[in-house]
Amino acid sequence: MAKIILPTLETERLILRPLTVDDADAIFKWTGDSRVNKYMIYPLYKKAEDGREWLESLYEDKDKIDYGFVLKETGELIGSGGLYYHPDIDVWSVGYNLAYDYWNHGYTPEAITRILEYVQSKNDVHAIAGTFAIGNEGSRRVMEKLGMTFYEDCEYTKLDGSETFKAKTYHKIF
Repeated sequence: MAKIILPTLETERLILRPLTVDDADAIFKWTGDSRVNKYMIYPLYKKAEDGREWLESLYEDKDKIDYGFVLKETGELIGSGGLYYHPDIDVWSVGYNLAYDYWNHGYTPEAITRILEYVQSKNDVHAIAGTFAIGNEGSRRVMEKLGMTFYEDCEYTKLDGSETFKAKTYHKIF
């Protein structure tokens, strides 16, 4: 299967670029950090190599748009995120991760807003949604900055089954 080719995007402070296997060490800064991983669906990575399979599987599906967030000022990869289409419900879900040292600077809403603009230029986007664990106030604030509001209470379980979280889904209709 041919890989999807995404353009590099920019915001005021970030370069948004496709991730590669060469980014495994950089993504380990957040995937291997228990503070960042606390509410994530994936298990805590123990070594940079743990991210290889995920990185290799990126860009195989036109309905999964993932970008690395690179600080223009330093060239450092500080996070990743994107939008994922669910055709059964005609909704794009938001997902993101950011290295702990870069929390609370507005980088995630800045990045996701630009990615959403790109996706909207290529697709008829009717709604976006995102789910966060109760207690994950940072994620709640990101979704609110994206203009999303409460939709429903729910729960989700880590991929390895190790933990289940009471959660909330927020959404925005266009």
